[in-house]
Amino acid sequence: MNFILRLLTWWNGQTIGTQLFTWRNGIFVGEDDQGNKFYENKDGSRRWVCYNGEPEASKIDPSWHGWLHGTFGMTPLKDPFKRKTWEKNHVVNLTGTDLAYKPKGSLKSLKSENKQDYDAWRPEQ
Repeated sequence: MNFILRLLTWWNGQTIGTQLFTWRNGIFVGEDDQGNKFYENKDGSRRWVCYNGEPEASKIDPSWHGWLHGTFGMTPLKDPFKRKTWEKNHVVNLTGTDLAYKPKGSLKSLKSENKQDYDAWRPEQ
């Protein structure tokens, strides 16, 4: 069953076609802290990532994202991305999860006291 899912779908991880292409043409260049593996072809004209688990672009650190898109010539392993002291560490997109930001008054907020912050306008009679 897993073979059929990998053959026909891309959202269940690396497809068989990507795996074969990577095996034939890919040169492994590194792995990030999320477990994503990065490859390029022999002449360096193509770069790609094989995600660890669900393919979600926000799981890629900005330094690796820059390398994938050709902004940086060398991988973050050879030339580490220098962050400013005020910059926060990379966090994946949490939208749609239980850890997503839920501001006061949001319908998704779990606290019942936050659901009563809206008073509907009623015309004077």
